[in-house]
Formats: sequence, C-alpha cells, structure tokens
Amino acid sequence: MAQERYDQRVLVLVEVRGGPHDWEEAERRFDTHRWLIRSHHACGTGPTRGVLDPDPASRVYEVEVRLFGAARNCDRGASHRVHKAMRKARLEAYVRRADPILRDREFPTHWRVFSTTHRTLWPASRWRRLLDSYAVRLGRYDTGVKVIGSPTQALRLARIDATAGYVRTAPVAVRPLDGRWRDAAHSWPEEEGERRLFWAVLWALVTAASLVFASGRHGFAWWFWSVVVLLSLSATLWSGTRLHRNNRLKGAGIAAVATVSFAALAIGLPHDVGGQGWTRMQVLVSAALVAVLGGLRLLVRQWNWGEWVAWAVPLVVTLVVSSLLSAGSVLHALYADGFDLSPDDLDVPAIWQLAAALKLLMLLSIVMAVPAWWGYARHRHHSYAAPGDGFNVLLYVFLLILLLGGAAVLALHSAQTAVDRTTAAAKRGDTPSPYFGVQPQWTCVEPVVPLAKLSGEGPHLQPARPYLSFGVADDMAVLWDRAAEVPLKLRADQVRLVPAKSARVICESDGH
Repeated sequence: MAQERYDQRVLVLVEVRGGPHDWEEAERRFDTHRWLIRSHHACGTGPTRGVLDPDPASRVYEVEVRLFGAARNCDRGASHRVHKAMRKARLEAYVRRADPILRDREFPTHWRVFSTTHRTLWPASRWRRLLDSYAVRLGRYDTGVKVIGSPTQALRLARIDATAGYVRTAPVAVRPLDGRWRDAAHSWPEEEGERRLFWAVLWALVTAASLVFASGRHGFAWWFWSVVVLLSLSATLWSGTRLHRNNRLKGAGIAAVATVSFAALAIGLPHDVGGQGWTRMQVLVSAALVAVLGGLRLLVRQWNWGEWVAWAVPLVVTLVVSSLLSAGSVLHALYADGFDLSPDDLDVPAIWQLAAALKLLMLLSIVMAVPAWWGYARHRHHSYAAPGDGFNVLLYVFLLILLLGGAAVLALHSAQTAVDRTTAAAKRGDTPSPYFGVQPQWTCVEPVVPLAKLSGEGPHLQPARPYLSFGVADDMAVLWDRAAEVPLKLRADQVRLVPAKSARVICESDGH
C-alpha cells in the first residue's frame, strides 16, 4: 500500500443527516478520501451533549482530515474539502467544528557512544589527557552506536543492553555531535524554528533586493526605495529577534550578518576586489522565477493520479513536441524573419539551438505565473482553489492557450529586440551583438567571376563596400545590405568572403 503524504491533520466534527443509508454513504466517502473516522455518536450525545439538539436521524462523526498546505487556515481548508465531498455525494452534512492537530518536534541532541576501556586507572599526564581528548573527538574509540536525548538520557541510553533490556555496566561514555545540549531550552520546535528562519532569510533577501533598486536612483525614487530598505531592514531584525526564545540579541545579530552578506552579493563587492553586483532586471527576473517555481512545486505536490494524467501528461507531451523538438529553431526563425530571411539561411550549431530552446523554456516559465498563483492559493487554503474530485477541462485548455500564447509573445519580443539591435548597429557601422550562435560580421565580398555572371538573390553587389555577413548556408553566402536594408544571397563558390575591420573600410576589388 502506498504511503499517504500530507502536511496537516485536522479533527473535523461532521453532522450527517438522513438515517443509516446516508451514514453508510458518508463513511464510504470518508474512506475514499482516506479520512480516518475516530468515532461517531448520535446527534446530541457524546461530545455534542447539550450542544446540538438530539435527533435519531442524525449522526455526528469525528473525522481526521489529512491535507497538504500551510498550517495557517488549515481548518478552513479541511472544512471546504469535507463540504465538497458531502455535496458531491448529495448528502445533507454540516461541518460543526474543525480543530487543527498541531504536533511539533523538539531538537534533542545527537550523541556518539565511545568506549572508555583505553583509559587507565592512574592519573595520566596533561599531554596524554589532551591527546586522548582529541582522539575521542575524532571518533577513534567510537562503538558505532548513536543515541539521542538530553545528556543524562544519552548516557543511560548508551548503557542499555538492547537485547536483554536492562542497563549494563560496560565502560562507555557519550560525546555530543552538536551543540544543542547547551541551550536546548532556548530553541524552538522543529517546524516553528523553520518558519521563523524562513521569514528572517526572506526579509534579508528583500532588503538586499531593495538596495539594488535604491542604488543609482535620484529624487523621489531614491526616497521611496530608501524607505523600503529601512522598513525591510527593520522587519529583518525583528524576525531575527524571534529566532531564539530568550536570546533576542543573538538572533538579531545573525539576521544582520545575513543581510550584510546578501547585500554584498547583490550590490557587488568593492571594485578593487573585482566584484560585480546584480542589475535591477536580474533581481526582478530571478525573484519572478523563484516565485513561479515555488508555486508550481506547491501545485504539483498536491496532485493526485487523476490530476497527473489530466494535467501533466498532455502538458509534458506538448512541451516535448513543441519545445524540445522545435524550440531550438523558433527563436532563430523569428530572428531570420526580421531580416526577410528563412531559417535555412542561418547555419546555427546544435549547441546554440539547445541554448535557444532553454531560453524559450525560460520565457515559458515566466508565463507559468497563473498555475503558480493557483499553487499558492491551494497551499494557503483559499476557498476557490480547494481541490475537488473532478478536473476542469476548460480551465486546462484556457491555461494551455495562455501559456503557449504568452510564450509566443515573449519569444517574438526577444527576437524582434535582437533584430532592432542588429539593424541599429549596422546603420551606425558597428559590429552587431551575437544572437544564440548567429554572429553577423562585416565582410568584404570579392567576386571570383564577372559581376554579370553572379547568381543569387537581392540587389546588385557593390564590391567596394563591406556587407554584413550571416555566414554560409546551403552553399549560399547570406549577406545584408545596410544601404538598401534588404538581404543579399550569392553562391558561395562565386565569391570570396574576406573579414573587414569595420563598415567604414573600402574593400579592394580585382576588377571582375
């Protein structure tokens, strides 16, 4: 039997009306959802005595609902799930109470058991004791047993004979593997500590990102982002004071060190060290990607097998077919179309086609904000995102069209930006920037046959001035005439391509 996964447990008090037949149907529904029935009572008896009116046709169930999501508002999420399950079964049922079952774990110290038979009965020298202490710390005398508990519990656990079940007098001791035993009373339980650490790190990252946006600003923008930096820094220090129960100053110091470290990475180290900070666009895109991936993870981890088949299989097939097989040429095709060229006119290496495919998939990940938002809504138990038994096909089609359409728009914008950048550089006479393996270069075209016998497409060749070359594809030299702003294609065996230093040089011709 597959192990059930869940994040929260909620004890729900459900009143089911309608008599024995409806009660059996409700129990079947509870079992289908793997909700444990702890007990049941007639309405007005047991825990509801004096609370609900007695009714022989009504029964109250104590059901343990297990669900994914955050601990906050998990009672609301459990209520919605039970309500939808009973409504789908066409049963008259009412959720009377939802009580989260909160169970957190402490952080006991881990100890390693080691043998003390090497110790002598007579006092050893100071150096001998020092070497013996280092040998113990390095695990020289470990027995291969680990115990977990307080210092007193650890020593007693180490001396237990596991087979006989009583304490033995074997000469063993314990050494700590961590320092939690010193301040165990000051530490939060496991999940509570993780939540507090998460908020401290998040606010430290927000402070560093705000510094990036504040640097280089002037006027109102500088004042605005300075206020944001101060507020986020205050939130960071406040979150740091909540890391430890009794040592607030230590937690604030840890948060301050984390903030300084993130800020150094964000705005860059001093220039004499050679550091370089992040740009505002890099911070924005990185934050968006992390948020989208986090939302998708929260969404996917809650899927059941039915939703996996309905969502994942068609989406994966679509991505594999439309992205992995053709994404490598999509961006190059859009780029070539900007110069009135065909994709076959660009000879792009396979490694750059793969890079273009990854770029398109990255653009697609940005558009995945809608399902990511749905994942956050489910995680926080919003009523409109409560999972049901069925699957909304219309929602899937809408999201699929949205994803593909949004990716197409972003891909078109990326290629058009590269085309505009290349044409602008050509008009200035500068060398254009490469675009996923396509490196336009200024080239002198020397015909090896008379000009009248040149075969190709486009305007007449002017050998005295350089052309922008996109390389050779299918035995054709693909050029760009910056004066006419049209492509020029010539047979590669009829011309000789000589690199030019710039667009301002005068090419030499042999008189053909």
